[in-house]
Amino acid sequence: MEWKGRKASRNVEDRRGKGGAMVAGGGIGGILIVLLVAFLGGDPGVILDQLGGSGGTTSNQPYEATQEEEELAEFVSVVLADTEEVWTEVFAEEGMEYVEPTLVLYTGSVESACGTAGAAVGPFYCPGDYKLYIDLSFYNELQTQFQAPGDFAMAYVVAHEVGHHVQNLLGVMEEVQPLRNQLSEEEYNKLQVRLELQADYLSGVWAHHAQGMGYLEEGDLEEALTAASAVGDDTIQQRSRGYVVPESFTHGSSEQRKRWFYKGFQAGNLKEGDTFNATDL
Repeated sequence: MEWKGRKASRNVEDRRGKGGAMVAGGGIGGILIVLLVAFLGGDPGVILDQLGGSGGTTSNQPYEATQEEEELAEFVSVVLADTEEVWTEVFAEEGMEYVEPTLVLYTGSVESACGTAGAAVGPFYCPGDYKLYIDLSFYNELQTQFQAPGDFAMAYVVAHEVGHHVQNLLGVMEEVQPLRNQLSEEEYNKLQVRLELQADYLSGVWAHHAQGMGYLEEGDLEEALTAASAVGDDTIQQRSRGYVVPESFTHGSSEQRKRWFYKGFQAGNLKEGDTFNATDL
């Protein structure tokens, strides 16, 4: 992806090295993290263990980032600026105003309006504060653990979380959240899959416009599709458990995630991303 020397977003909050005190309980904020916004669909038990911690410390020591990490921080800031430009334009075409989110960079653990979370949850979006949270060490996990290398793979991650922000602005999350207490776990999981696949579609919409602006390089689309496939529920479960339980999917299969990202990439608009009424995901 062509990004060096381009405009970076001003909506970046750097909390690296500051940590986040683990809090007892977690309330509705903790539930939101577990059920709504963990990018990878990680083990909820791990997240709940973190939310149920009985204390913690924050560090006031100056944080010393490596040159590689500083470059990555600049990269995600440029990607965020690109999403701001794209979604401001798309919303304006629909007669709406786009409210820009904030990207929080952190290390280890972080406090948000959705509770306190550790890096184990992966990148996530909190609808309560309009912020997306990323521990940049995830980039290494993406390359090694998930075998999805390349800068555009990471760009897809940022764009997916911004996709959740778009859903929040459109009122989608507000409609989904109350249904948690009205549906069975299996039925709510199916709803979660549709929520996540729509965020994949929206990240594809961003990629469509990024290509139109001349920012994509050869191989970038393939990097994003590889990343989308790598974080499919079936791929993650097969690797971690050795078997797949479709009823427990919360983000969609690898094939579904690739399909909806690519659909957004081809369409480039909001209109064709209604995963909630789609008969075939």
